[in-house]
Amino acid sequence: MENLHTLFDLTGKVAVVTGGYTGLGYDMACALSEYGATVVISSRSREKAENVARSMSETYHNRVIGLDLDQSNYDSCKTLADSVHEECKRIDILINNAGGGSGKGKCNFLERNPELMRSMIETNLLGPLFCCQSFGRYMVDQNSGSIINIASIAGITGRDRSMYHKAKKEEQPVEYAASKGGIIGMTLDLAAYMAPFNVRVNAISPGGFDKGELTKAFVQAYSERTPLGHMGVLNKEIMGTALFLASEASSYITGQNIVVDGGFSTCR
Repeated sequence: MENLHTLFDLTGKVAVVTGGYTGLGYDMACALSEYGATVVISSRSREKAENVARSMSETYHNRVIGLDLDQSNYDSCKTLADSVHEECKRIDILINNAGGGSGKGKCNFLERNPELMRSMIETNLLGPLFCCQSFGRYMVDQNSGSIINIASIAGITGRDRSMYHKAKKEEQPVEYAASKGGIIGMTLDLAAYMAPFNVRVNAISPGGFDKGELTKAFVQAYSERTPLGHMGVLNKEIMGTALFLASEASSYITGQNIVVDGGFSTCR
């Protein structure tokens, strides 16, 4: 029987977490670093990524590398993958976390700027596709790997806008749901494509997480609609799921979308 500690151990593995310098990406990067992985985090700003990488490395006494990435640009995705492989000689884990939420401008669907719609799709759907291809090539060559795509409950359930309006919060635009639904579909088909190469592909769909920028009115309204009674908590409630999917503990799991939302999307 395998030792459970061994199954979760990531020592010797190389993990890339796009957008890993802040928020949920940072939490997941910390989890992988704590369990022994060499972690690469990205930001549009290389300086931000490097600063966070130094802090993480001091905390977890592990190697953390900060690099820049504009995932809406294919060349930037390929350059990041090539740089990581050249530096680390392998790529075992990719967490496609970078992406945008409501973005700028009016989010009401009938008033939404079409160029903002296009930008959201390019960042949230095309970007992860570009990264999957760029990093996936190296995983195929080494005949192993785990890709974790960060989707959202927006991709599996419609949203009642009244909660946003009553709390005077800008609603999520419809194309955000379109992009995250696309991520879930991409995950399913890519899992089938990559399975013969021993590369697993799964998704995590977080619900709302309180990152400190939300009004008390919105947090309360959201929490009241969540069976577990609260929004997601940073530094805790995404970390275990990411570690599980990244490690050998989930070696027989692929093509799945794990929802981390306190029951928001399923218990009405």
